[in-house]
Amino acid sequence: MLTPAQKTTIRATVPALQAHGDTITRTFYARLFAAHPELLNVFNPANQQTGQQARSLAASVLAYAEHIDRPDLLTPMVQRIAHKHVSLDVHAQQYPVVGEHLLAAIAEVLGDAATPEILSAWAAAYDELAALMIGTERTLSRAGTEQPGGWSGFTPLRVTRVTPESSVITSLTLERPGGETLPTYQAGQYVSVKVKVPGDDHWHIRQYSLTAAPKGRQYRIAVKRAAGGVVSTHLHDRIREGDDLLVHVPAGDFTLRPGTRPVVLLSGGVGITPLLAMLHAALTGAPQRPVTFVHAALNRAAHAFGDEVNALAAQHPQLRTLVFYTDVQDTDQLALHYDQAGVITTAALKPVLPLDADYYYCGPAGFVATVEGILDDLHIPATRRFTETFGPSQGFSVAAQAPATPV
Repeated sequence: MLTPAQKTTIRATVPALQAHGDTITRTFYARLFAAHPELLNVFNPANQQTGQQARSLAASVLAYAEHIDRPDLLTPMVQRIAHKHVSLDVHAQQYPVVGEHLLAAIAEVLGDAATPEILSAWAAAYDELAALMIGTERTLSRAGTEQPGGWSGFTPLRVTRVTPESSVITSLTLERPGGETLPTYQAGQYVSVKVKVPGDDHWHIRQYSLTAAPKGRQYRIAVKRAAGGVVSTHLHDRIREGDDLLVHVPAGDFTLRPGTRPVVLLSGGVGITPLLAMLHAALTGAPQRPVTFVHAALNRAAHAFGDEVNALAAQHPQLRTLVFYTDVQDTDQLALHYDQAGVITTAALKPVLPLDADYYYCGPAGFVATVEGILDDLHIPATRRFTETFGPSQGFSVAAQAPATPV
């Protein structure tokens, strides 16, 4: 239990974290991987190279320090990180290793400013945070293992269908080799896939959104071929129908909330994948809810799941769709393939967006920032905004991530 004096010390380090957080976390990862190269199996090397992973950790540590007196406000952040850790099969015994190297990184970067008092306070703070994370992750892991059809760690699922969805996105349908029932999931969740790429010394784990409503015996994921992506290239080029993939039970806290409030789904590029499952759930659940589906893509060639969304719109009169193409090609037909050319704007969306809706959005960082600006213009409260970034979160806004009250 942190003492009042230790909490005061933690609060006093906030300016240092703001100034040196990225350097501390980069130093931490360098030390951690040098001492424990086996942990490279857990992390996406691309996120290490771009600094996204370090910035994510820095943001979470800063949020923890800023709210050291109100840990309850950190629940959304803790839940998001815990879901990701569970999907990566992180274990409790790894936390002391992480704590050792995080404290060493703080000491190295801050130098003489890292007094024994500061290091002692952060050691106590880390132990408290680790206990919170371990408890949360244990609960999530137990729920995944004990649910009908559940399992612990990774289990082989068979690829029963490979479906090209666009020039860069391919769907993989997964089933148990024996046809047994799979655990259910909430719309918006993902599964982790663990692969060993030929010629690579390390296993790799990546998360892919589940893109359809639960069907009992099938999962469907969509994989975007990323430039230089080791795993996505492997899945696109080498995996065929009949192959097995190691898969974790579904996880993730970016899910469709229950209720009767209208739903607005805004996606950019491959950000359509979790929102597609939400679209199916909102249209087929009870009670049915009015849905506005906004998607931005480069053009028809890059527009995944367009036919599927159009088919849903034809079946469900409460669904309204609006598609933007930012790089229209000669073969792209207005009113057939897309509705507007260019990027999404407040002026374009204001006439069609219900202001009393819950808003869910996902896509590249630039798209998400644009949506945030539009929602600011429309005065949509933070409690009705739900978003997810693909990759490590670069910030944790406590208010923005607070769960909405179902109506």
